[in-house]
Amino acid sequence: MNTQNSYLASKPHYEILDGLRGVAAVMVVAFHLLEAHSGGNHLEQIINHGYLAVDFFFMLSGFVIGYAYDDRWSRMSIGTFFKRRIIRLHPMVIVGSIVGAVFFYFQESSCFPAIQDTSVGTMLLVMLLGCTLLPLPLKWDIRGWTEMHPLNGPAWSLYYEYIGNILYALFIRKFSKTALSVLVVVAGCFTVHLCLTAPAGDIVGGWALNWEQQYVGLVRLMYPFFGGLLLSRLGWLVRIEKRAFWWCSLMIVAVLAFPRLGGENHYWMNGLYEACCILFVFPVIVSMGAGGKVTGKRSTAVCKFLGDISYPVYITHYPLVYTYTAWVCNNNATLAEGIPYMILTFAGAFVLAYACLKLYDEPIRKWLTDRFLKGKKAVKS
Repeated sequence: MNTQNSYLASKPHYEILDGLRGVAAVMVVAFHLLEAHSGGNHLEQIINHGYLAVDFFFMLSGFVIGYAYDDRWSRMSIGTFFKRRIIRLHPMVIVGSIVGAVFFYFQESSCFPAIQDTSVGTMLLVMLLGCTLLPLPLKWDIRGWTEMHPLNGPAWSLYYEYIGNILYALFIRKFSKTALSVLVVVAGCFTVHLCLTAPAGDIVGGWALNWEQQYVGLVRLMYPFFGGLLLSRLGWLVRIEKRAFWWCSLMIVAVLAFPRLGGENHYWMNGLYEACCILFVFPVIVSMGAGGKVTGKRSTAVCKFLGDISYPVYITHYPLVYTYTAWVCNNNATLAEGIPYMILTFAGAFVLAYACLKLYDEPIRKWLTDRFLKGKKAVKS
């Protein structure tokens, strides 16, 4: 084992953070399935704040990126960093686009008005462009939801994840703690402003290629991602010796499932709740997760499984959700009528993700690592 591999092996792994990423991913799948019955009304959504999981993911990513890479730049080039990140993230981006293409024509309904007029050739071209993660302009929206990744909507957050990684590698890794703190404070101000002034009283958005949505996406990225990086550099960890994973999981579930506040008359109340979650609650949860310990075999196994499955299920579940949403729309199905199919879709999303993980993602990442990193051990992040 070379010096770099020895160094990597000596760094402890944050198992609880892996598990928390999985808990948030589970909540996202449930949120999206229940969203099919909300009629587009955020006030009616059952798991009301499930979309905040994206902001939590960004904070986890920033923390782990800082922990994994901050002290390695003296022996690692920018090119190597980008290779590692692409190998870690992009194979599943490609699969997500392909899965979206496979299910696309099963989703034809009045909910997705553009599908019936989309040719196979156009759909396949969108699939190939989706494999690159390049954002597509509105004229390429083949679904009708103004998504810049219309075959697999959640890919928008990976687009911003890449932007965060690029900003970190090219510029922000060189920031002092003071400079980084200033950036995070300024980003936090933008977060508060967006939360309190958003038309619907929430921070939802970022998936369309227009100025308004791009602004929302960048605001959602900047504070959590670089706040997580700052938290890693400061080393502010909350030490919990027992049941840290379960306490942190309970907090995540509570935040994401919390009911809507303020109704239609006081949108600012819900915006204030979301700002507090992003600015204060999420850093505390990450700090607790990084400072806690996994002591039991059951907790260790749960954290490992959830950590392994979290990214695959996040990036592949939405084509199944599109299909379920189309069924609900075509049959005007109530929540009670949809529960059996919802459970089937939920289970199917995890079966699909696990198959992709074991049959494709892990083998291809190993091959790419051996081929392009010349035996250097890849960092799991």
